Amino acid sequence: MKKIEDVRRTKARESTNAIERIYITMRHLFIRGFYKPMGVSGETLRQSLLTLSPEIYGSIAEDKVELNGLLYIIERLPIGIEECRYINLTSDEGYSDSHFQPIIPPKRRRNCYRIDDEQMNIEITRGRSEIYDILTHLTFMFMESHKIMKRVLLNEDGHLSRDWEKLEEAVKITKKLNSQQKDIAVTHVANILGRTFKEVNAIYSKFATQNKPDRFLELIYFLGKLAILEEVENQKRVITFSPVLRERLGHHIHGEVWAENIKSVLSEKNLLHKKLHVISANMHSVMNTLYANPALKDQADKANMLPTYEALSDSKNMQLRKKVEDFALKNGMIYLKDESGTNIDVQIFDLSKLPNANCLFNVENHQDEVIIVMDYAFGEQAYETLDELLKPHQENNQKIYLDFDSVSIMGKAGILEGGKGDLMIPNAHLFEGTADNYPFKNELKKEDFEGQGLQVFSGAMVSVLGTSLQNRDILEFFHKSSWSTIGLEMEGAHYQKAIQASSKIRRNIKEDIKVRYAYYASDNPLETGSTLASGGLGTTGVKPTYLITQRILEQLLN
Repeated sequence: MKKIEDVRRTKARESTNAIERIYITMRHLFIRGFYKPMGVSGETLRQSLLTLSPEIYGSIAEDKVELNGLLYIIERLPIGIEECRYINLTSDEGYSDSHFQPIIPPKRRRNCYRIDDEQMNIEITRGRSEIYDILTHLTFMFMESHKIMKRVLLNEDGHLSRDWEKLEEAVKITKKLNSQQKDIAVTHVANILGRTFKEVNAIYSKFATQNKPDRFLELIYFLGKLAILEEVENQKRVITFSPVLRERLGHHIHGEVWAENIKSVLSEKNLLHKKLHVISANMHSVMNTLYANPALKDQADKANMLPTYEALSDSKNMQLRKKVEDFALKNGMIYLKDESGTNIDVQIFDLSKLPNANCLFNVENHQDEVIIVMDYAFGEQAYETLDELLKPHQENNQKIYLDFDSVSIMGKAGILEGGKGDLMIPNAHLFEGTADNYPFKNELKKEDFEGQGLQVFSGAMVSVLGTSLQNRDILEFFHKSSWSTIGLEMEGAHYQKAIQASSKIRRNIKEDIKVRYAYYASDNPLETGSTLASGGLGTTGVKPTYLITQRILEQLLN
């Protein structure tokens, strides 16, 4: 009998186990209702995050403070959260009708409310993925705050270093610091963070807001201050989950309202019985591809629209954008600002009203068709929203089945070979942490995008539980093993699960509904300096965005 050899634990397996522990722990803490991130209850999360050492959090396992990772999470958390000892995750519980002013993070559309000096409430309307996202960021932020504390706290009696005292003096200055004051403050902060003057100076302005040009100093000060209070006076920071959030989570409350609003508008405009195409994309590329040329006429070059799209993508050209949007609203576009809490806006395009003259597509044979463009969903929210949208519409006690002809998904994703702006055309989605896999026939093909100056890859995509937890060892395993994975994103498996359930099991839509998936690379997590923490795409994303949009619309309209 052959002896069974011990299986050597690889780093990839350790990292996979760490991710599993993180999510099990998060669910346990959610059910419990509260926990102290830097106390005993948060220890498993902290240790698992250190074991994982995600690429996006850089030097999390080192003594020096991680600056790019800190910038990444701060752009996704509400301003002032570093000052709060109590962070309360809630459902949509009516705070929008109160005197509290919503605080919306620049890179995550979620409503947050500063209740008082010590408490921040964060509204969760996008499901478990949003909770995972926030808790991971907060755990990282608190761990970094304790690095600051350890570098400035000299003894158990609470004596602090001279660098900390000088930082405190700078933070108490109410006016914008002059160049000399800033350089002095940066010198002391660099010592506190274990970073060079050059490193701190380079990232300083990226934390600034219009009202707080020296916000970086305040952020480091309050992170350190609360960590010192935890260590010296045992004033622990606490994260709580409201009873209503714990009761509502997973019930599709926001997705159902969102989908019914869309169907009600379709009914009101007599579009309910037309052939429907769903596109998950941003709120500008489909509109601009359909309307920019007829709206701008001589200002656009029909033979090469890329310069026009780049101009429309520049926030400085608001008048140009408004001209296209106003033209679209007068010629078949209906805009639905989200009021359901999903934070997913919608555009409805009635092709019977789209002017054929100067349009890049011939729409004469598509008068009985409608395109529904939904803004990007977030993680598991993709299943909730699309599942509800594909359900029949209830009207006058009648069940009306909608004629969905296609679902097209365009999005940003991490690429495992290639660089920012390159394209991924998947043929399957693998759901991380489970054995679930979703192969499908993609109407878009690799050859549809070749010869355009971009690298194009075809293969399976991993739908991850959270981009902030991705680890080099796991990604290299997926990429180099027989899974032959080309990239990672957060929604694909959830979208495909909704499509397959509706078409093959529940029979809400036709079984042979066409699906299209195409992604462009926002980052390469296997390449140092090219992770999400390295910054956005800028104009690099314009070409792939509009190329994918063009190919989707060509298949729909030609």
